[in-house]
Amino acid sequence: MTIPDGRPHVKGDAEATGSSTLSLGDGDIQVCQDGPRDAPALLLIHGSASSTRSWDALVPMLTGSHRVIRIDLPGHGRSAEPADRSYALPDQGRRVGEALDRLGVEHALVVGHSSGGAVSTALAEERPDLVTALALINTGPHMKAFIAQESAAIGPSQWPPTDEQIRQIASTGFSRAGYQIPQELVDDLRGMSFHAFAAAMQAVRDYMEQRALPDRLMDLGKPLLVIFGEDDRRWRSSSAADYRVVPDAKVELMPGIGHSPILEDPPRTAAPLLAFSAIHAAQTG
Repeated sequence: MTIPDGRPHVKGDAEATGSSTLSLGDGDIQVCQDGPRDAPALLLIHGSASSTRSWDALVPMLTGSHRVIRIDLPGHGRSAEPADRSYALPDQGRRVGEALDRLGVEHALVVGHSSGGAVSTALAEERPDLVTALALINTGPHMKAFIAQESAAIGPSQWPPTDEQIRQIASTGFSRAGYQIPQELVDDLRGMSFHAFAAAMQAVRDYMEQRALPDRLMDLGKPLLVIFGEDDRRWRSSSAADYRVVPDAKVELMPGIGHSPILEDPPRTAAPLLAFSAIHAAQTG
C-alpha cells in the first residue's frame, strides 16, 4: 500500500503495526512497524542483500516496550532502487532519516546487523539529532577484519542466481554447516538487481575504507553496544575489541554463534539489546 503523505498504516489507537510504503523524493521505501506507537522507537537496519524479514524472529521479543521500526534499504526487499542509483552510505543515512521524519519519529535507538551497522553509523553522522544510541550486531569495525570468501563470484551475466548459488553465498553468514537459510531470505537476494547487490556492498567497503567505524563512532559520542557472535565466518570476532576505543562502549561476545545472531539465537540477542535500550532508549516525541 502506497501512502503518498507518508503516514504509517496503524491498527487501533495504541498499536503501530503493519507495513507501509513511503514515497520519498528518490524512490519508495518499505517500512514495517510493530508495538505501541507511543513507546520509545527502536529502528532495525538489515545488512546487505537482506531485508526487514531478517528481523522477524527477534521483533516479538522487542515490542513489549518499544515501537519497533524496520526499513527495507533502497534496492532491498520491497524498496525501490534509488532514482540516482547511488548506494553511498551518506545517501543511505539521509534516506533513512527522511523516512523517520515522515513517520514522526524524533529520536530512536538504532540497531544495525552486519553492514546495517555501517548504515546506522552513517545515519548518526547525517542526523545526530535523531539517533540517541547505537547497537551494532556483527558489524566489522574496518576492512582489515574482513575474512575473504572462497565462493566463486557471480557476474551480471549469471544474474539472478539460483537457490543453490544463493545458499552457497550466504552459508558463511551462519556458524554451522547445513544451517537451513530461510527461503524468504533466499528470495530477497534473488529479487535484487545485480546493480543493487554489487553497488550496495561496494558502498559499504568504500565507507569503511575511508574511515574505520570506531573512529567515526568515537567522534559521534553516542552510547554504543556491540554484539558479536564469536564464530563469525565473515568478520574476525576478535576485532570487536577495536570498538572499545569508543568511550564507555559495551562489547558482548556470544560463544557458539556466528555472523547472524538475530537468526541463529534471537533470545540471546534480545537480552543485551533490551538491557541497553532500557538505559538509552528515548521517547519518540
